[in-house]
Amino acid sequence: MRLERDVIVAVKARDVNRRDTLRFVLSAIQNESGLRLEQAIDRLAAEGKDESARRVWLEANRPSDLDDAGVMHVLQKQAKMRRDSIEAFAKGGRGDLVAREQGQLDVIAEYLPAQLDADGIRRVARRVISETGASGPRELGKVMPKVLAETRDRADGKSVAAIVAELLKG
Repeated sequence: MRLERDVIVAVKARDVNRRDTLRFVLSAIQNESGLRLEQAIDRLAAEGKDESARRVWLEANRPSDLDDAGVMHVLQKQAKMRRDSIEAFAKGGRGDLVAREQGQLDVIAEYLPAQLDADGIRRVARRVISETGASGPRELGKVMPKVLAETRDRADGKSVAAIVAELLKG
């Protein structure tokens, strides 16, 4: 896995920020993997499967193995955590912590798809608004799911919501 190789490179280069960030991300991926395994076991137990049947199913399906989409989901959650922390630390006047979180976010962003800027989100939102015929803020619920589906993995939901709301007001 690329993340594991990059941790080794960061350790050798003595890049503390990159090393720590990637280790934290790998830990989050491992936690997500364990959570999925627990959920699968609980679901199988609720279905009434005995331990041997659960073992056979788990060996065949391996729910704890995250695919690329699962890893991407974890990376996005980690990026969102960093953005939220940056916002909170900035409000609290903690510039040192803002800088640390921003450095970590920059490392995580290298593994995410290229993010849409505000103009890119506006283009998608305008097209969806015209396709749906939405004409005011009351129709936000009709527009948002479609815009979010198109900007998935490439834009923060909070930014998308703010831009769509702004376009529907005007």
